Amino acid sequence: MNLVIGLSLIILFAFGVPIAVSIMLASIIGIEFFTRLPLLLVPQQMFIGIDKFPLMAIPFFILAGNLMAAGGISQRLVDLAKSIVGGVQGGLAMTCVLTCMMFAAVSGSSVATTFAIGAILIPAMVRHGYPKPLAASIQASSAELGVLIPPSIPLILFGVSTDTSIGQLFLAGVGPGLLIGTALILFLYLFCKVRGFGLEDHKDSTSFVISFKRAWAALLMPVVVIGGIYGGVFTPTEASAVAVFYALLVGGLYYRELKVADLWPILRQSVISTAAVMLIIAAASLFSFLISRTGLPGHIAGWVTGVFDSPMTFLLAVNVLLLIVGMFIETSAAILVLAPILTPIAIQFGVHPVHFGLIMVVNLALGMITPPLGVNLFAACAVAKISIDQMLPWLVRFVLVVLACLVAITYMPWISLGLVRLVY
Repeated sequence: MNLVIGLSLIILFAFGVPIAVSIMLASIIGIEFFTRLPLLLVPQQMFIGIDKFPLMAIPFFILAGNLMAAGGISQRLVDLAKSIVGGVQGGLAMTCVLTCMMFAAVSGSSVATTFAIGAILIPAMVRHGYPKPLAASIQASSAELGVLIPPSIPLILFGVSTDTSIGQLFLAGVGPGLLIGTALILFLYLFCKVRGFGLEDHKDSTSFVISFKRAWAALLMPVVVIGGIYGGVFTPTEASAVAVFYALLVGGLYYRELKVADLWPILRQSVISTAAVMLIIAAASLFSFLISRTGLPGHIAGWVTGVFDSPMTFLLAVNVLLLIVGMFIETSAAILVLAPILTPIAIQFGVHPVHFGLIMVVNLALGMITPPLGVNLFAACAVAKISIDQMLPWLVRFVLVVLACLVAITYMPWISLGLVRLVY
């Protein structure tokens, strides 16, 4: 049965069937032809999969990110980042990374970050002499920080699917997010120096004091959300609702750029995004139920522990697996299907589940900037109006930088767990 389900998934993916529908159809084939279970089980298990209170955080964080993006946050964060790093050669490229780090702490979505920041900075970089494919590559690579720096939807999904503390996962995401962001900034500084890009970037630098005054309310949002969680004021799920309320206040009353007429399109887009994520979660829940009945997770665990004799070799194998999976399968689906299988094995090898969660999310985040299904690539190409093949020669450099950071995150647990052990 496992072989037929796996082949069905591959065939459906190859024909371009949406991921959620592919997972659901493969599961139905398994139930109908290899078990005596009634098909009534399909809606039942799908409903059970989404009937979890922590998942309420997903629609709220999606809505909060959309409200902040429409409320004038993007340009203010760009101006603030420009005032910090914009005065040096390559400052505009580094501004892109720094802005994405800040916007990631607002939106929690890499695709939203790509569209919101890319629409401003890709044209600006092109005007300053950066090749358009390079500008799009910088934007796509920087935007992946949206799934690492809290709040992060993939981290919520990992927490729900493995019963790991979402609060600890959020805190653990700070270190890897800062590491990758800093590595990209340092690389861009050296790269622009060597290749001669960004010689005129200093002309657009702005005053830090003025930019900070305009952006402080936006920067306060992650402080309110994360501070409230670790201060015991509210849970991560309740924090998502607070984020929506704060986004409405800042965009509507403080910046006054969010109008009543804007709310319907924002709500509509948020509902569409939420429905897409929730359908994947429901389908993956059905798939996981079926796979668990076959005993496959236990067989995999036995095989892995027999083949790999140390945490280092196990983590190396997992990284290779997840890098390949991330290239072909959407992040949410990959987490929901693989996390319940791999996490117990990682725990057997002595790997902390929070640390393993960050390893998994960083791996799959790399899939967002690698062909053939890198969502950030498609988003950046849409903004820059270019094809993916034009980006690839430039993109390789950034993938290698993130890969180097992944190795550090994998084998230096303190990068992820340092803050967690400090607080908990």
